[in-house]
Amino acid sequence: MQLEILNIKGEKTGRTVELPEDIFGVEPNDHVIYLAVKQHLAAQRQGTHKVKTRAEVHGASRKLHKQKGTGGSRKGNIRNPLYKGGGTIFGPKPHAYTFKLNRKVKDLAKISALSYKAKENAIIVVEDIVMNAPKTKEITNMMRALQVAEKKAIIVLPEYHDNVYLSSRNIPNITSTLLADINTYDVMNADVLVITENAAKIFADNEMVEA
Repeated sequence: MQLEILNIKGEKTGRTVELPEDIFGVEPNDHVIYLAVKQHLAAQRQGTHKVKTRAEVHGASRKLHKQKGTGGSRKGNIRNPLYKGGGTIFGPKPHAYTFKLNRKVKDLAKISALSYKAKENAIIVVEDIVMNAPKTKEITNMMRALQVAEKKAIIVLPEYHDNVYLSSRNIPNITSTLLADINTYDVMNADVLVITENAAKIFADNEMVEA
């Protein structure tokens, strides 16, 4: 898959980059994408939900009345779950929602997600972004020139660039991420991927960065 490299003004530079077919041209596997997205979302859950049992709620532990002879039902203490203010039966307790996926499954999911973006022509390769100071307006102008200002976009960088990060974090629909940190959820959640030239060359060298 060959793509033109654009400059930050959206103009062709005359250079191209060849993205490997074994990453951007495979037949996507929907099920592994589902598993990877499910794992990502599950890992975001704090799992801190908690209710109090009858051993934890406030209330005396004395027996309400004698066991027999009242004509009524047998009763323990006021913390019984059947009473208002009593404990909760089988309520939620803190636990983790994370689960494990094999490395090959995660890699296939990411490759499948990238292949979907390639099929949708939702990948743009732009020359490396050089910023001497954080300026949100420069990122906004670049995205407008690339005609993706209104879309949910991810700027993929080969290495951390403080000024690019600071310039893009205030734009609601644009995020920047490292190539090493890109994951299936981010790819599928975005409308378009804006990959810098050096990051694209890492793909071109077929050095698939593990998630």
